Amino acid sequence: MHNPIRVLIADDHTIVRSGLVMLLGSEPDIEVVGEAIDGQQAVQMAAQLQPDIVLMDIGMPELDGIEATQQIKQTLPEVQVLILTMHRSEAYFFHVLEAGASGYVLKGAETEELLQAIRAVAEGGVFLYPTMARRLVQEYLRSTGEGDPALAQLTPREREVLRLIAEGYSNKEIAEELVLSSSTVHTHRNNLMRKLNLSTRHELVRYARKHGLVRDP
Repeated sequence: MHNPIRVLIADDHTIVRSGLVMLLGSEPDIEVVGEAIDGQQAVQMAAQLQPDIVLMDIGMPELDGIEATQQIKQTLPEVQVLILTMHRSEAYFFHVLEAGASGYVLKGAETEELLQAIRAVAEGGVFLYPTMARRLVQEYLRSTGEGDPALAQLTPREREVLRLIAEGYSNKEIAEELVLSSSTVHTHRNNLMRKLNLSTRHELVRYARKHGLVRDP
């Protein structure tokens, strides 16, 4: 008999974690080895427990799921990360894969789909939520098709801030959406202007739309 798939759950909502523990605990080939309540704890517990998979939420305090995924993959490349989130944005979809995650499942997915994703990722595969896979490819082609070398300088977080700016979010709204401080958002915006050689918010919006980083409504 094969060893069970060892899973660490990282989500800041107690009810969600409890539900996942009950669901996964009923599967004979899956074992929940720990629960983290934020991204920083997820990184620490991944190092301590070295699970096969970290089931990671995106919007968490202390350290969000994207940055936690990056840190885990940098130090523990053998640990797989599967994102389980409510966010349907293909920008999130792209960024978590870029950060090193092996899959992306929506919290509204069917139970069997989540279990399928866990088993696929445990075997070294990649699970892309079916209804978003095509949009991921389209978004990737749009974001890289213009050939602007400046785009390659942007971090995943800077791309996300740029997208939200282009969609009309204020600094405060961006901070709330990404669970960041307003000063951190301000720093990201200044870095964007410096890297892209732009000087106003309007120019950032125009640049993002020109290079396909956000869809026109």
